[in-house]
Amino acid sequence: MYRNNLIFCGIDLAGSEKRISGIAFLDKYLNVRCYSVFSNEEIIEKIEKFKPIIISIDAPLSLPKGRKSLEEKSNIHFRKCDLELKKLKIKFFPLTLGPMRKLTERGIFLKKLLTKNGYKVLETFPGAFYDLNKIDRKNFREILNFFKKILNIKSKIKNLHELDAITCAYISYLYYNGKTKEIGEKEEGTIVIPRI
Repeated sequence: MYRNNLIFCGIDLAGSEKRISGIAFLDKYLNVRCYSVFSNEEIIEKIEKFKPIIISIDAPLSLPKGRKSLEEKSNIHFRKCDLELKKLKIKFFPLTLGPMRKLTERGIFLKKLLTKNGYKVLETFPGAFYDLNKIDRKNFREILNFFKKILNIKSKIKNLHELDAITCAYISYLYYNGKTKEIGEKEEGTIVIPRI
């Protein structure tokens, strides 16, 4: 992978820096490298090394309209993009649910930081990609075989986090090539999913 090449990034973000996050980089020739990382610092370090033009993150990157924080008591739990996932019969955890709160906070923080540094950041959801492509979300072998047919995977894939990061990177690539759609509202936050 070369600096002057088009690079696309995907991050399967964990709610805590103590848990594994997957990060993957895909070039225009569909070569993929992926890593298991923990801290925000490690994520930023990898991004600064590869300089991707688009970063897709598997985490909520915005709050529902009318909700100021995750701490306040509120009956607002869903964004328009979440409700559109529901309509598509794609299962997901609401961002106000227990551990999802930490993930949402971390996602929003990273998006702000990366956007400030000049990166284009998208919210995506590998679960939607798998469901739309009729792939079992938790079947490591099935997901890996799907990507082995279309990508040149240059790293040994160590876990599902890295596989989900590859999915996110591939969505960045599809977005660049006009093969995705955004669901939800721009002002509130959208989720990028593939066109099937």
